[in-house]
Amino acid sequence: MSVTFADITAAAQRLQGQIERTPCTHSRVLSRITGAEVWLKFENFQFTASFKERGAFNKLSSLSAAERAAGVVAVSAGNHAQGVAYHATRLGIKSIIVMPENTPFTKVRNTRELGGEVILKGETLADAAEFMQAEYIAKRGMTLVHPYDDALIVAGQGTVALEMLEDAPEIDTLVVPIGGGGLISGMAIAAHGINPDVRVVGVESAGYPSAYAALQNDLSLVTGGATIAEGIAVKYIGQLPLEIIREHVADLMRVEESAIERAIGLLANVEKVVAEGAGAAGLAALLTDPARFKGRKIGLVICGGNIDTRLFASVLMRQLVHEQRLISLSIEIEDRPGFLARVAGRIGESGGNIIQVHHERLHAGTHAKRATLEALVEAQDEAHAAVIAADLSAAGFIVRRGSGSVEMD
Repeated sequence: MSVTFADITAAAQRLQGQIERTPCTHSRVLSRITGAEVWLKFENFQFTASFKERGAFNKLSSLSAAERAAGVVAVSAGNHAQGVAYHATRLGIKSIIVMPENTPFTKVRNTRELGGEVILKGETLADAAEFMQAEYIAKRGMTLVHPYDDALIVAGQGTVALEMLEDAPEIDTLVVPIGGGGLISGMAIAAHGINPDVRVVGVESAGYPSAYAALQNDLSLVTGGATIAEGIAVKYIGQLPLEIIREHVADLMRVEESAIERAIGLLANVEKVVAEGAGAAGLAALLTDPARFKGRKIGLVICGGNIDTRLFASVLMRQLVHEQRLISLSIEIEDRPGFLARVAGRIGESGGNIIQVHHERLHAGTHAKRATLEALVEAQDEAHAAVIAADLSAAGFIVRRGSGSVEMD
């Protein structure tokens, strides 16, 4: 297998009118925060909220009449599943998506609603793939739509870079997440077909550095574990993408969970967009090592189709804590009428917003006439949090900050 720049331009022709031509815009705020000039390609504006539609349509539209009649099959628990199901249905092709039995129901439901027949089999993606190969490819002759190790998939994903460099030709560096490698390999070929001097940097989750491990010939480097970036939590990179990465990718980075979470929070608060962990990994790289990218003109790809709303809400709340905008206060008061109102009033006068409060009498110390208020308070920033605590202390209350903070009394 091989992929050429001509393959990617041909894919772009097939995709015209079939997917969204998503915007690529400059972010002044993220540029200021990171020290680079940052452009964002909003692939979360695709119908299924991911660039995966590009490769899926390019592959499906290339099938022969006999292949279309036999149908297609894919293994995926995320965006690829939805991209295949959506475009197969549009093209009148039967699609079967095999998912592990523990796949979150939201992903199962979304794939079914897009027209895919979902089969739940096995505990892992590897188990699901083994079943798919035996049952649907070997027995029924269905066509596999691989998520990344396929020349047509790679060419389709490469159209992202064609559009980015057409809209923002000043971009000199592409920072691209790596899971199986389909996106970065396609984008690298496209970018170098336009401008050989464009620098391509790959970003991997710290627990799943599949490309780095393959290049080092040491698969033990992929330690796995829980990650918010499920879309790039891939143990083994595709063989086709790996060969392209060897030739076209200048640098690889690994990012920690905390940086990915911060990137999701920044995209929500600054750009007002929902990004999944994998889709925010590029920004996480800039936050992790800003000196590496300082002054460069960076292109990032954002997508958000594969994040659970509960998880997204949890990430945002954790960021408030990390930024010292959500603080825990333990406030000793006299256990008699009016004191709860006095504390609430003082916090309000200081500009704080009480999120929740617990009135503790049974474990409030040695004095039966005293109680403790455990308050979760929203502040503007750390300096404002300190002002709220100081104002309570000045009003005569004994105030202690949450975990790791200095006692004030």
